[in-house]
Amino acid sequence: MGEFSIFHWLIVLAIVLIFFGGRRIPEVMRGLGEGIRSFKDGMSGGSSQPPPPPSQPPAGNPAQEKK
Repeated sequence: MGEFSIFHWLIVLAIVLIFFGGRRIPEVMRGLGEGIRSFKDGMSGGSSQPPPPPSQPPAGNPAQEKK
């Protein structure tokens, strides 16, 4: 027991490729990233709804613009 060498990591990578295949790994990683992002948003108190757009002040009086 001790530290993992590069040989150990290559074996782990080979096993992962055998179990999931090359096409499935990006899907798994995308799902993991979305889960982490969702967790961070939940911990920071962020909501999934975007903030409302800022209200614009009403335009000036149209009678004044004609002058």
